[in-house]
Order: sequence, then structure tokens, then C-alpha cells
Amino acid sequence: MTEHSSELSTPGAGAAPVAARPAGSEVTLPERFENPGLAPHRDRVADRDPAAARGAARRIALLFGVSMLGSIGFVVAYVAAPSDGTVTGVRNSTLYLGIALFLAMFGIGAAAVQWARTLMSDREIVEARHPQRTSDADRAAAIEVLRQGAADSAIGRRGVLKGALLSALALAPLTVAVPLVGEVGGTWNVNAFRHTLWKKGTRLTLDPSGRPIKAEDVVEGSIVHVIPDKLRDSEHWIEEKAKAVVLMTRIDPAVLKEAPDRAGWSYEGIVAYSKICTHVGCPVALYEAQTHHLLCPCHQSTFDIADGAKVVFGPANRALPQLPITVDDEGYLVAQSDFTEPIGPSYWERLK
Repeated sequence: MTEHSSELSTPGAGAAPVAARPAGSEVTLPERFENPGLAPHRDRVADRDPAAARGAARRIALLFGVSMLGSIGFVVAYVAAPSDGTVTGVRNSTLYLGIALFLAMFGIGAAAVQWARTLMSDREIVEARHPQRTSDADRAAAIEVLRQGAADSAIGRRGVLKGALLSALALAPLTVAVPLVGEVGGTWNVNAFRHTLWKKGTRLTLDPSGRPIKAEDVVEGSIVHVIPDKLRDSEHWIEEKAKAVVLMTRIDPAVLKEAPDRAGWSYEGIVAYSKICTHVGCPVALYEAQTHHLLCPCHQSTFDIADGAKVVFGPANRALPQLPITVDDEGYLVAQSDFTEPIGPSYWERLK
């Protein structure tokens, strides 16, 4: 029988022995724990030196100034460098707007952090818990707390910071309002989604190379990202591509289910469907060959492309539109027509 030591030692050299608690004994806790209190407060440099406080105020005002410049720069970039539909134009416009938006938001955020770290009161305040009531005394106490908070923030005594804060906050909404107002003059024709660049005889080509696809190139179980032939000849080809992108695959014809009104829309097991999810328009790009399911990564809507791309899971409420396809005299895959229904998310006007 092994004898257990009646003393235990805590880890570390020179640790003092601690008596082991007898087996079966109960641990007794004190009725109340002693309040350890707060650690001694350490004043910051700005609390002790008025010059340091003024320097901090100037730096905070400078950050608010950066935010104001960013907001103004956003408006200038939106007007002076609009997207012209080309890849270069979209890239440059996005870059300029992104930099300006970053400066507008970063300036406000960084200034707020610095204000809190250097000028606002950082003293710990202990308040005893008490039942919440809506008496006049409580409301008066709450107002006094708000007044004390305003005093601690030093906003009343620093007019420059007050003006910089209000100016930055006043200009920041322009980064959202200007693009919204600028798009008011655009088209409101929601039925534009009923039509894409696909038409009878349009060849299916690889995205993004634009190389035409022969039926023999499509391997069973693979997934092919497809765009219309001569897409870049369109004036607004980026917008047109967003509507016309297609996913194509080859399925064993024995398991492929074709509705009577879609007879002949596939070719030797090759089927093509819109790549745009019918929930909120995300790209449906995840394919599970064993189940023939297409998955939308945004909200997990799942479509069975072996059965008309019907919804089998998720929030989408209608199947992916199918593109009728066939082959031309040279063996290249071509569209029989445009989609027969609007692509993209469902909306109340789409069937008008």
C-alpha cells in the first residue's frame, strides 16, 4: 500500500509546503469577500502637462481634418473619375473611391480613439448597484452623469475639437449619399433582366479567354464557366457579362431529367444554367459531381442540375434559368435562344 504525503508543494523552487485538505472535509467560504479596491490611478502625460494636452488636441483635430479631406476627395473622385465600363476605368475609379473612403472613415475612427486615450477622463468609477427606478431623483442623477461625461470629454472647453468633430461627421455621409444621388438618372427598367446577350447561334466560350467550346471538350463531372462569344464587342460588356454568365457540365443522360417543355435543351448530357443565384444574385460556383448539386456559397442555396436546377435546399425560391443549347455545323456548342425567363433574384416586377 502506497503512503501519501500529508504535505503538497506548489510548483517552483523554494515553494512553501501547503497542508493537504483531509479527505471528506468541506470547504468553508467567508460570508463576504473583502473588497480589494481599485489600483492607484496613474495620470497620463496630458493630465499633468497642459502643453501635452494641447498637442494631443491638435493631433486629434488633424485626424478629423484627414477625414474631411477624404470625404471631399470621395466626391471629387466620383465626379472626376467615373467608371467608363472598361476594366481600367473600373479599376481606377474603385481605387480612387476606396482610398478616399478609407481616409474619411479612418480619420474619424482614429481621432475618436486618440481623444478617448489622451483627453477623456480615464478614472475608474465605482457605482453601487441599486434597484432601477424612474423617480425624479434618478432622472436628475442621470442628467448629472451626462453633464459630467461631457465635462470629462473636454469638448466644451475645446472649440477646435468640437468644430472638427462636427465638420467630419457632417461630411462623412457624402460618401454614401453622392453615389446614391448620382445613380438616380440611371435606368429603372427592371425588365432589362429578361434579356441577355445570348441569342440563337451565339457560341459558348470559356470565361475569361473567350475560346469557343466543342461538345467533345466537356468532360462528364467537370464544371465549365461560360460567357457569350464576342462579349467584349458590347458597349457595356461588364454589365452584360454580369447577366449572361453560365455554368455548364456534362451529366450521364441516363440520370438527366428533362421537363417536357425543355425537351432538346441539352446536348448529349451537356446542360447549361445561369450562374446567378435566384436568391440575392451571388455566383453559384460550387459543384458536387456525385450528387449533381450546385451550391451558392453566400446562403447555401442548393440546386439539382440533374433535375432542372430545382432548389433542394436554402432560401432560393425558384430554379436556375436554363440556357437551351445545341451544336453548330463545326461541332461548337451554341445557344438555341436567350433564357426564356429573367435571370437573377426574384422580384415582384420580374414577370411583367
